[in-house]
Amino acid sequence: MVLLRPLVLLLALVVSDLYCLSWFVDVSESQGPGAILQSFSLNCSSNVPTLELLRVQPPTTFFNPPSLTRWQGIYVGKMTLSSSARLDALTVNHYELQLKYTCGSQVTEGRLSVNVQRDPNRDQCAGRFASPAGEIIQVRETVTPGTPLYTLLLPGQGAQTNITSAQDPPYFPGPFSIDGQGQLWAPSQGLKGQAQKVFQLQILVTFGQGRSCHGMLTVKVLPAPSSRVSFPQQAQNITISENLVPGSKVAQVHARGFDVRYEIVSPVPCRLFSIGRVDGVVRTTAPLELAQAPDAAVTRLRVKAFERLRPWDSAELDFRVDVQSVNRWPPRCLPALLVTQIPETTPVGTQLNTFTCTDPDSPGSTLDYQLLFHSPASASSLCLRDRVLEVNNTLDCDAPGACLQHTASILVLDSGQPLMTTEVPVLVMVTPVNEFSPTCVSRTFRVREDARPHTLLGSVMGTDMDYPHDRIEYSISGGSAPFAVDRLSGEVRLLGPLDYELQKSYRLTVLLTDHSQDQDPTCHRSGSCTITIEVEDVNDHAPECEPPFQELTIYAHLGRSLEVTTMSCRVPQEPQRLAFSYRIVGGNSQSRFSLQGAVLVHNDLTLGVPWPEQPHTHELLIRVADAGPSSPHLSTTATVTVHLVPWRASTGATSTHRTTVPSRMTPLLVTDTEVFWQPEPWFVVVLTATSALLLLGLGWLLSWLLRGLTQVLQASSEPPQALLLNSIQGTKGSIEGFVEAPRMETPQAPSSVISLHFDGRAQDSRTGRDYLFNTHTGARRWL
Repeated sequence: MVLLRPLVLLLALVVSDLYCLSWFVDVSESQGPGAILQSFSLNCSSNVPTLELLRVQPPTTFFNPPSLTRWQGIYVGKMTLSSSARLDALTVNHYELQLKYTCGSQVTEGRLSVNVQRDPNRDQCAGRFASPAGEIIQVRETVTPGTPLYTLLLPGQGAQTNITSAQDPPYFPGPFSIDGQGQLWAPSQGLKGQAQKVFQLQILVTFGQGRSCHGMLTVKVLPAPSSRVSFPQQAQNITISENLVPGSKVAQVHARGFDVRYEIVSPVPCRLFSIGRVDGVVRTTAPLELAQAPDAAVTRLRVKAFERLRPWDSAELDFRVDVQSVNRWPPRCLPALLVTQIPETTPVGTQLNTFTCTDPDSPGSTLDYQLLFHSPASASSLCLRDRVLEVNNTLDCDAPGACLQHTASILVLDSGQPLMTTEVPVLVMVTPVNEFSPTCVSRTFRVREDARPHTLLGSVMGTDMDYPHDRIEYSISGGSAPFAVDRLSGEVRLLGPLDYELQKSYRLTVLLTDHSQDQDPTCHRSGSCTITIEVEDVNDHAPECEPPFQELTIYAHLGRSLEVTTMSCRVPQEPQRLAFSYRIVGGNSQSRFSLQGAVLVHNDLTLGVPWPEQPHTHELLIRVADAGPSSPHLSTTATVTVHLVPWRASTGATSTHRTTVPSRMTPLLVTDTEVFWQPEPWFVVVLTATSALLLLGLGWLLSWLLRGLTQVLQASSEPPQALLLNSIQGTKGSIEGFVEAPRMETPQAPSSVISLHFDGRAQDSRTGRDYLFNTHTGARRWL
């Protein structure tokens, strides 16, 4: 057998007074004899301890006296089930065992509560009905026909019962019957005249899928009594409180008679109460919790008293037990804690949660609810209406500090005595909602066309009614304009060059997108506004004259002014600019020339200036500058070469002759562009390293080729030397090794191969043998 719930309790006996301890253990009804219910570790070093079982409530023989053994200096006590143990949770589900522990002069008592648990896998017939001897019931012959005589304890819902034994007349006055509730009914003919007869009934109980049990029920018919057993008291009502522990005394009945025994005959089985078979004391057998068992409020008991030797001599007493509720538990609420999150746009009247509270002591009682605010202390955003928490006021997170966490509590009070309360904490977090789109005011900026890149033009000031108000990002719709806006500050800056002549103004659409203003980080709102950027004209192009160089010949008359040429100048990039100023800045040493607007005039009226007798050339430098409000004023210089020919009498009738330098003589502006390549520094480093590696590789390859060529040349020069040595020193013994060594150089080969490789023949001076040799390689072939 296994220990269901091992507990190891160390009882330190340090006090001299009697001290009570309580233990609780749960045991399954399927546990049999010998099962260990509880183990105790007891410390008693000075004496031999004892452990006793004082009493069991309700009385039973299911528990063995506790055993006590010594193990490693510690005494271990055990409580086990006896051999007669037949636990049945439907019959008795709670036992109280009073234990006494003695260690010398120290005495300690403790109570062990044993709760018998139902075993869902143990579907079998219960009670003495399923025992081998069966159940024996005694009935009077005067029993009313068709009344219930006995009720079987069925193993579960849906069980079917049948009487399988024969009930044939004439022995049976009529058949006994049993219904689906397990109640045995008397025959419809009654049992009159059947005194002292015994009827044995075999009953089959079927439940589940193919599972069944059977038992024996013996009915003894007793003669009509001449009763000597009676109850002196009449029916009575008893009131007890629900906080009585199991085993508490409820009442005691007493009947007149000899050797009287008592039993409860209704209800059967009796779940809440039991009666002492000898003393007639009625006690509780289970906790009387009205919240878990409302039917325990009123119990009608019928107690039967009978003589032990004459069980048919009996009497019955009815009384009622009322269980009074005790206010021991505060109300219980679901949920026990409310934490909720709502957006600031939640409408007034929205229900946040409904509280369900019950009083465990009185489930149907009325409870009182109060809403207490903590932070902010005087908040009116929430209210409690009939156990429903609702939004009471408009929530707004668009001001600093407006989006709050509302902390409160709901106080629940019951109506019992003493008053018990429960407090339910409430935390309501209001989250921001992105309700409004950002806006900005259209503005106009002005910028000079010669402004440098990154020049600050101004700022776009966006506003957002959602809090925080400055969480706005700026961008420009489209990317063709040479402007950019800072993503966070809204500053508009110039990116590239401007040209007033190409585009005088720009209209940009600035997009505003808010962020971090909603509980959902992906929720954004956007707006836009238009800004106008006007480009201010800046004089940035010098005028150009066509042609830039003129060569003219004029025939001047004495005392007359003569128009030489008209300057044709313009600004190609700004064709609308037509106002120019002209001034001679060089070559007009004698002030013979002047400018009348763009017209160059030769004046021969200057006093004090001698008339030239010979042709003279004047090279005039004329400065042409733009005129107007724009600044700065840019200028260019045109060159006019005038060949002045004085008029004489021999000169032809024409007084003046203008000759414009042909276009081929017009000076050309030659631009000589010298193209050169300037590589990046890293490229130079890589190219240098690669070239060095390439040169090293070529050097190595060249040295390898030269070394191979040297070896070939040395090989070709060795054979003649060997032959010369052989011819000169053929008689010397020291040359033998030198001569014999080449014998193994050339293996045997066909005659065709020999004719190809050996082109000479000689005779060895020492041995006299002939051999072939190759003059190029020195190889030999002995003949």
